[in-house]
Amino acid sequence: MFFAVLETTPPASNVDEDLVTPGVWGFVITFLMIVAVVLIIIDMVRRIRRVNYRAEVRAELEAERAAGEQGRDAGAPGGPDAPDGSGASPGGPGS
Repeated sequence: MFFAVLETTPPASNVDEDLVTPGVWGFVITFLMIVAVVLIIIDMVRRIRRVNYRAEVRAELEAERAAGEQGRDAGAPGGPDAPDGSGASPGGPGS
């Protein structure tokens, strides 16, 4: 019912079209807002890329560390309880 009344009312013809346009300042402010949004998006993409890169590097370092620990455990000729003393850790108190 309300929408039917709005559709049937004619627009006001006594309004000057030059007074209701945004003008130069409206376009300048809109342009500045667009520039600000683009710069914020570029910065956000850069930060997301940096976070993803750091996560990849961290995962690679953890994988290398885990492989190194497995290599030391599996590749050692004797464990810490080896009778010939070959299980002594390098850099330990006896070095």
